[in-house]
Amino acid sequence: MLSIEEGPGVVRFDVRVAPRSSRDAILGVHDGAMKVALTAPPVEGEANAALVALLAKKLGVAKRDVVLLRGETSRAKRVEVRGVAADAVRALVP
Repeated sequence: MLSIEEGPGVVRFDVRVAPRSSRDAILGVHDGAMKVALTAPPVEGEANAALVALLAKKLGVAKRDVVLLRGETSRAKRVEVRGVAADAVRALVP
């Protein structure tokens, strides 16, 4: 099950990224973190930008509302999204 922390107007959750995949997709949950496949390579912030864009699109928020809290150079990341409920994030996971 996806572990989500809710605050006033924000949700925070962990993401496990698989860069250089064949498609951009949310694959499921792995050890309490959302597993996300990205076509972008893990260089010069490209995978981070792709992750922010994918989450913003799927959740219907602006890219500025999706913030990487930690894990800029790691596959394991902590993300904060403003303006959505925890149920909207849970609904993304197949």
